[in-house]
Amino acid sequence: MENSPSSSRNDRKLIERNRRHQMKALYSQLNSLVPHPSSTEVTSLPDQLHEATKYIRKLQINLEKMTEKKESLIGIEKRNASMDYGMNAAPAIEIHQNGSALHVILITGLDHQFMFNRVIRLLHEERVEILNASFSVLDDTTFHSIHCEVGDCAPSLDSARISERLRKSVQDNAQR
Repeated sequence: MENSPSSSRNDRKLIERNRRHQMKALYSQLNSLVPHPSSTEVTSLPDQLHEATKYIRKLQINLEKMTEKKESLIGIEKRNASMDYGMNAAPAIEIHQNGSALHVILITGLDHQFMFNRVIRLLHEERVEILNASFSVLDDTTFHSIHCEVGDCAPSLDSARISERLRKSVQDNAQR
């Protein structure tokens, strides 16, 4: 019992010393995570805590800005994807007639590449002379351009019939 009061006081001193050492180690660890200018002067503990607080706030602001930028970029990407013909989009066809000249524009996704072959075959069945055919690819969309000449007998009637067959063929394949 006689050692009890001094033992208790020594225990409290030891506990307090350990707490101070632990706090010093934690402050040192926090200080090591904060970037410092190249100066070698020693900063006080309150100054170190102030710098750490400023740095954390700066990181939070940067995180918010980057999150907003990411969300805006994702929004742009979604809008572009919805406007894009893409792989699953139905093919589209435009037909322009000028006298006996016929200009066919076929727009397809990558999964409708066979449509170009069908359009060419249909034009040959109608005995249309193909003058020029070309294509270009942009992302997942292919643009085909076909310039052709319709027969001499009744070009306007032939062009109307050919245009209707082309549209029907593209629509039928788009529904499959």
